[in-house]
Amino acid sequence: MATDQTWPLFEVFIRSKKGLSHVHAGSLHAADAKMALENARDVYTRRGEGSSIWVVPSAEITASAPADKGELYDPADNKVYRHPTFYKVPDDVEFI
Repeated sequence: MATDQTWPLFEVFIRSKKGLSHVHAGSLHAADAKMALENARDVYTRRGEGSSIWVVPSAEITASAPADKGELYDPADNKVYRHPTFYKVPDDVEFI
């Protein structure tokens, strides 16, 4: 917990339905992870639209910079097997 009388910032991710990915819903301040989870439920899923909530301390997230896009993703272009072009996905498969 922060000692300067401010609560840490948490990032909130919501999964709307089973099988879908969690999506960033917003941020909130809370004293701890339990309070962040309860507040996220109250703020971001008031209409029952969520099936799962993740809360992550913002200070624990490491992200790439948009300026690093080239050096970070260019090597993947040489690995064509990573692209889903070699097989057909059946029509009845959801959430690709």
